[in-house]
Amino acid sequence: MTTPPPPTSSPDPAQPIHTGDVAWTEFHHGDHFAIRYRHLSEATGPQPYKIGVSIEELAPGKQNNPAHYHLREEEHVLVLDGALTARIGAARHVMVAGDYVRFPAGAADGHCLYNHTDVVCRYLVIGDRDPSDVVVYPDSGKVLVRALRTMLDHTATRDYWHGEAPDPSLPGGPGAG
Repeated sequence: MTTPPPPTSSPDPAQPIHTGDVAWTEFHHGDHFAIRYRHLSEATGPQPYKIGVSIEELAPGKQNNPAHYHLREEEHVLVLDGALTARIGAARHVMVAGDYVRFPAGAADGHCLYNHTDVVCRYLVIGDRDPSDVVVYPDSGKVLVRALRTMLDHTATRDYWHGEAPDPSLPGGPGAG
């Protein structure tokens, strides 16, 4: 039986941070979608990191993002202050401070958060950071393929053989003589 090697120290050892020292980032689109967040994982050093952690604030009457689900990433939300409505597939769930929900990878129920109140809601988000993740947006028919950095139209499906032809450079291919 072999002895495992001793642990090695990281070139950049972990250092605690105070969440209040992390700058807010604003994200919005139109009048309906808007959040601000403190990305704690990014504040601890450069990528790659395996788990993303952020504190987000959702203003009254705003939705955090389009309904979506991940094929490879799991997400967790813990409401810290205020209340919101979590859409999970066709269901709507009111969540208040202390409530928690997990969105498992591959669960084909689009989820998003909406602040139905007149005060800001603050919540913690924790989730995998997988560079090969695929994100499906069921309401709009889009698919994000993160490894390709490309958003695709999921409704424009093709047959496996669509557009395929024999390779003309191979023996017996078109034009072989």
